[in-house]
Amino acid sequence: MSARRLLGRAFRRAFHRTLICALCWAVGSAPAHAQTPLTIRFAAEEWPPFVSDGLPDDGLSGALLRAVLDRLGYTARIDYFPWKRAMELGLHDSRYAGFLAVWRTPEREKLCHFSTPVGDTRIVLAYLKDKPVRATQLAELRGVRIGTVSGFSNGEAFDTLVRQGGLSVEEGVNDETNLRKLLARRYPAVLVERRVLRHLLTTRFKTEDRERIAVNERLFAGRTVHICFKRTQAGLVQQRAFNDAAKGVDFGAVEREYWKRIGEVGVAGD
Repeated sequence: MSARRLLGRAFRRAFHRTLICALCWAVGSAPAHAQTPLTIRFAAEEWPPFVSDGLPDDGLSGALLRAVLDRLGYTARIDYFPWKRAMELGLHDSRYAGFLAVWRTPEREKLCHFSTPVGDTRIVLAYLKDKPVRATQLAELRGVRIGTVSGFSNGEAFDTLVRQGGLSVEEGVNDETNLRKLLARRYPAVLVERRVLRHLLTTRFKTEDRERIAVNERLFAGRTVHICFKRTQAGLVQQRAFNDAAKGVDFGAVEREYWKRIGEVGVAGD
């Protein structure tokens, strides 16, 4: 047997043992030999098309997650909650290995063992065409009240300006609510991931509403999203097992096939 296959088997055994421990914690003193953990659970918030109960394989990130876990002999179960609740359960509830999909930040490095990327994203500034918000850099948004999602990070540069009082934000519960507030002129602009924007406008809004919205894509760099495994020894073993198995998955091919599968090859602004 090759060294690579031996390593994969060792990771799989370690992954299996940590899941047995997690299940034992969840059920108290139940004996480990009585557990057969073929499913690993994650917490998430609805964030289509990356994570969604209403899409095949729970969205793109779910499809990438499943492609990797399949190599380890596991399947995924994703339970849905509001974002802050998903983070709380993913980090502290023994039933969950972690949560997804999450941007990587210095603050979250203290909380998570991050997986290899399970999606590429780009935040855009959305505004109404009849009242454009023009800016070539973030500092030019001073004085503009911007809708964001509570608990979301929007990149170190933007978040730092907010903390320093240089930008004014109002947090909403989710992207769809923020877009409806934008259309009702309660915000001059909102931040939203561009594929999320495209998906929401296609599936939740009327044509006349879609045609009212424009975007600025130049203010933010692209960012990857990840699975946050708990920052524990068990979480570290799971993260290493996941990342090792991910080396054998063609993520690009999985993603291209997924966008074709749900009919969303392009993105907002293409």
